[in-house]
Amino acid sequence: MNNASSMQVLTGVLLDESALSLDELARACQVEPDWVVRHVEAGVLGDEGAVQVTTVQFRSVDLDRARRLLSVERDFDANEDLAGLVIDLADEVRRLRARLHVLGVE
Repeated sequence: MNNASSMQVLTGVLLDESALSLDELARACQVEPDWVVRHVEAGVLGDEGAVQVTTVQFRSVDLDRARRLLSVERDFDANEDLAGLVIDLADEVRRLRARLHVLGVE
């Protein structure tokens, strides 16, 4: 087996009923588990009430958020807190636009 075929990345859609472990989320995002732990501890990813990060089960929304956090961090050299704020603001803008659309105001 050559290196090119062993380095393939699979993508797909995670159903809300399914859950990812810490290691699975890290693999799906192509980051080290420590990256996920830092973001959970910073409160920008996963369950805020998590007692122990290693036992947290991540959902599809967490996978999507982790990938967006990673993109903001890499593209803009942002730290966890700043990337979390950017993602929160983008989500709020999207929610507000959806509400305006429903109200017929655009």
